[in-house]
Amino acid sequence: MPWQQLLSSQPRLPAARLDEWYASLLARLGSPTPFELALLGGRLAATPGLAFLAGYQGALRVLWPSAPWTLGALCVTENKSTRPADMSTRLNALALSGRKDFVTAAGSADWLLVAAREEAEGEAARLALGVVYAGAPGLRIEVLPALPLMPDIDHGRLHLDQVHCQRLAGDGWDDYVKPFRSLEDVHVLSAVSAWLFGVGQDSHWPQNLQLRLLGLLAGCAEVARQCPRAPSGHLLLAGLFAEFASLRDELDAAFAAGPAPWAELWARDKGLLSIANSARRKRLEKAQALLGVKL
Repeated sequence: MPWQQLLSSQPRLPAARLDEWYASLLARLGSPTPFELALLGGRLAATPGLAFLAGYQGALRVLWPSAPWTLGALCVTENKSTRPADMSTRLNALALSGRKDFVTAAGSADWLLVAAREEAEGEAARLALGVVYAGAPGLRIEVLPALPLMPDIDHGRLHLDQVHCQRLAGDGWDDYVKPFRSLEDVHVLSAVSAWLFGVGQDSHWPQNLQLRLLGLLAGCAEVARQCPRAPSGHLLLAGLFAEFASLRDELDAAFAAGPAPWAELWARDKGLLSIANSARRKRLEKAQALLGVKL
């Protein structure tokens, strides 16, 4: 585990185009494990958005261990829904057609994992996951206006017209889309917490706050080793987010007492860890019911 690298003072990588920043990160880290990519990428990030990007890429590499060492993205959402029955994108004879409405880093990604329906007419919705590459015939990426949250991370809409793909083995929902929710949560939490720890070091935050961030990161390392489908892992992940939430007031006070640029970045982007709160609550309730645990 690269704890010494996290603890050592080191210059952050300056903000740049996402693909250039990510290439610089890999040049610094070599061939990291997915958790190392999230942890050290977050520590070296200049913004919470870039920390998010490092965590997101780490999660993708757990999901698809054979992924190229370039930027990737998972493409699921259609009309604000990720439910298979709400999707219209289809896979037929290794050709993808349809549209994905919200793709993280769409304008920078080299490869894209696309969830698409493949069931026969009259059958229940069934997903497959296909891999396509930027520039493929029939693929068009529409980059959308920047959002107020993490404006440095682009997002876009994916248009597919008979785009040839590589179909990944397994069920697109059970083996990829569903477990990615937990993988993304723990790796992004790790990356953002590492970013906060770095800011705390540089800004001389109270020792107790820095130590609590380290304790949170140690917990992230353990949860990252759990099966993302296991109810026990969902329960442990909920514990990590509860611990992070308990730091909210201390973090706000520490930022307010420190350099204004850090405080402005955090005020702008701190909501990124609240985006999937509803989904996490549902996973926690289901995990408690399956395990027979009352908290």
